[in-house]
Amino acid sequence: MSEMNIMPGGEMAKRPLKFFWVVDCSGSMSVDNKMQQVNYAIQSTIPDMRDAASENSRAQLLVQAMKFSTGAQWITAQPVKIEDYTWKDMSASGVTELGKAFDLLCGQLSIPPMTDRELPPVIVLLSDGQPTDSYKAQLDKLLKMPWGKKSVRVAIAIGKDADRDVLTEFTGNPEYVLDANNPQALVSMIKWASTLAKQVSEPKSRKIVDTPINNGGITIQPPVTIDVTLPDDFGDDVW
Repeated sequence: MSEMNIMPGGEMAKRPLKFFWVVDCSGSMSVDNKMQQVNYAIQSTIPDMRDAASENSRAQLLVQAMKFSTGAQWITAQPVKIEDYTWKDMSASGVTELGKAFDLLCGQLSIPPMTDRELPPVIVLLSDGQPTDSYKAQLDKLLKMPWGKKSVRVAIAIGKDADRDVLTEFTGNPEYVLDANNPQALVSMIKWASTLAKQVSEPKSRKIVDTPINNGGITIQPPVTIDVTLPDDFGDDVW
């Protein structure tokens, strides 16, 4: 039986669960209002993420957002508790330097700032095009990192020009690449992706996430299974 981890005041300590939005903000995202749709959709997920987090006694959800185009940068420099998180609208310009995004992710998935008692991080990558830089070395580094391997990685391919092969390299499974070919599907996929934090924090080693999404009369069937490796003692009544 593991030793209980008690915070000052007698409350059980929650395990950190980090959720990363990684958003393509290249110039093509300005076409057909794709950037505005992404901003709207992610903003609209925050209340639901807060509600889910408030009911979770096991995990503390922390959110961080990155944009990449010509270069990459964190919109939120450090992970923020979902209770305090606010989305900052992104604008589109430049090219698609995906390797820069992977490089920034590596910095956040190192130990530190990660610790060995966290839950697997969730990374949601959104892109509508093809990388314009050499990204493979940075992606290989990311996937070899302990927390990179354990992370739950999902990609949303926005429109017919999105490079699904590259996105599959990132997720490791083509079923985890979600196609968003119209504004309604994009909003639905983003809303579904925001529920992954709740799925990861459930005390099970295999997550079934096959609930269809209905948005505006359109039913979206997401990937049927997400595999997650949880700490051995996660799900016990004591920590």
